[in-house]
Amino acid sequence: MKEIIQHHKLVELNYKVLDEKTGQVLSTVEFPISYVHGADQVLATQVTAQLEGRAEGEIIEVLIDGNTIYGPRDEGLVFTDHIENVPEEFREIGTKILMENEKGEPREFIVTRMDDKTLTVDGNNPLCGRDLIFKLEILKVREATEQEIEAGTKVVNGPDIDLGSDKIVPI
Repeated sequence: MKEIIQHHKLVELNYKVLDEKTGQVLSTVEFPISYVHGADQVLATQVTAQLEGRAEGEIIEVLIDGNTIYGPRDEGLVFTDHIENVPEEFREIGTKILMENEKGEPREFIVTRMDDKTLTVDGNNPLCGRDLIFKLEILKVREATEQEIEAGTKVVNGPDIDLGSDKIVPI
């Protein structure tokens, strides 16, 4: 019998985020993610609510308004400047640039447009302002250990390394 997703179950899944209008894949997870259901907020609450009661092997689609997760689009976070004011290493569409506001708070901007004279950067999350489909494939569901519940995710123990003084070798 397959395990069902419920409180304190460890869930491993893959997912893609698609634009509802075009079907274009906007984001994809390259490797499975894991979380403890009810103990971690790695996924949006709208997504975890739809996972509740589902079983290993299921594939589900969850419709999400990107504004509820990423906020509404803010045109005040879009800037265009003369290309000569932009360092060479940032002159490529898709380049991410970390900038700080007056308070020293970091924000990531992405180069979205460029021509011979100007370059535009956008500080909005690329998923805001869109209707999205989260397509999730549930790979594994099992009881979480106490350690995993505390961490909110799968805990993988690394190698047992004894650092006793007789075992230390200078490099």
